[in-house]
Amino acid sequence: MPMQAREIEDLLRASFPDAEIKVEGEDGVHMAAMVIDESFRGKNRVQQQRAVYAALKGKMDGSNGELHALALTTKAPD
Repeated sequence: MPMQAREIEDLLRASFPDAEIKVEGEDGVHMAAMVIDESFRGKNRVQQQRAVYAALKGKMDGSNGELHALALTTKAPD
């Protein structure tokens, strides 16, 4: 079953409670998320994106994942 933007945002919010988070997408399978959080400061893009994937708690894992594609934008606040 495809995931809705609100479900993705809720999972991200649990791991990044103070972040600026925006999730977009209509089909529930191909989505985009922007996560701006202080915890990303000093981390490279790969480390930031791994933290986001970990927050999704396996929803993107393998062919049985509920979320097929998530375009990510991650950064520390300016």
